[in-house]
Amino acid sequence: MKIPLVDLRAQYQDLKADIDEAIASVIRDTAFVGGRYVAEFEAAFARYCGARYALGVSNGSDALRLALLACGVGPGDEVITVPNTFIATTEAISSVGAEIRFVDVEPGTFTLDPAQLEAAITRRTKAVIPVHLYGRPVEMEPILSIARRHGLRVVADAAQAHGATYHGEPVAGLGDAVCFSFYPGKNLGAYGDAGAVVTNDADVMKRIAMLRDHGRTGKYEHIAEGFSCRLDGLQGAILSAKLPHLERWNESRRAHARLYRKVLENVEGVRTPPETADARHVWHLYVIQLEDRETVAARLASAGIATGVHYPVSLHRQPAYAGMKLDAGSFPIAEEQARTILSLPMYPELSVEQIRYVATELKAAVAQSTGARRD
Repeated sequence: MKIPLVDLRAQYQDLKADIDEAIASVIRDTAFVGGRYVAEFEAAFARYCGARYALGVSNGSDALRLALLACGVGPGDEVITVPNTFIATTEAISSVGAEIRFVDVEPGTFTLDPAQLEAAITRRTKAVIPVHLYGRPVEMEPILSIARRHGLRVVADAAQAHGATYHGEPVAGLGDAVCFSFYPGKNLGAYGDAGAVVTNDADVMKRIAMLRDHGRTGKYEHIAEGFSCRLDGLQGAILSAKLPHLERWNESRRAHARLYRKVLENVEGVRTPPETADARHVWHLYVIQLEDRETVAARLASAGIATGVHYPVSLHRQPAYAGMKLDAGSFPIAEEQARTILSLPMYPELSVEQIRYVATELKAAVAQSTGARRD
């Protein structure tokens, strides 16, 4: 049996008629940059998120960069985030001229530890970027409280959390700006790069709308230097065709996670990811923790099961950030997770048979690995 980590072909086959018509409509109307199809998606996504505004942009990285700029973050400022995220999160901080400041994550949750946040704040701290990693919402209540107390902006990275909720509220409304990626493999994915910033702040909305389109308010009226970060009409139309199915897909992911947990709960040496009662996890990824990851992953690959590691090296240990001079052990929880995490196949079209096959092969791989270590 062959099981990919993500199966985009299966999703396309399910929606082929709608996707093909969406693409054909854009081509017929020659509405390739901005325009009607982008505006329709922005309105629909804002409604889905329960927010006032959604602004389509070129990708999730630009969503973060524009959101920071719109919140007034720039040279001389510090932005706090976690070291166990994709580098796009920290690239956005550097790209606006601010400095990165890391705090560690909570054991088991993979997300920012609110208990460590306040101690990391300095007089130069301007913002915090909590990352809703793998589809699991961050513990936002204490973070928002700390941010208000210190006058910090909250720019959330929700690139993996489309549809997630915290205390019954969409994570899209928790912060000054919430940034999404629609990279093809996301819970809501485009057919290329695409992103969005969701906000309830009219000033942030106006600033991003201007910055994403060369700083202009009219065709040839530029009130500031901006960027070319617009969302393509094709991606807007494709996302509009997919959006009505997002809740169904997320519920399928949640069902898959429940089954994974059930079939793996008593496997010695495997730690399954938690789900708390106050948050709706949308399972962009299903990430377990185990020793001897490479041996287990190789055994699964030989059985036709694809796996991934998100992410194998904490950012503070990446060569790109060697200048920060942060030694091994600086953020022990993130580092331990980087050493032990393994992403199992997760997508809406997975079958019960496939999940049980993954579990069977995983149990055998872990048992073989544990036995070899004991010998």
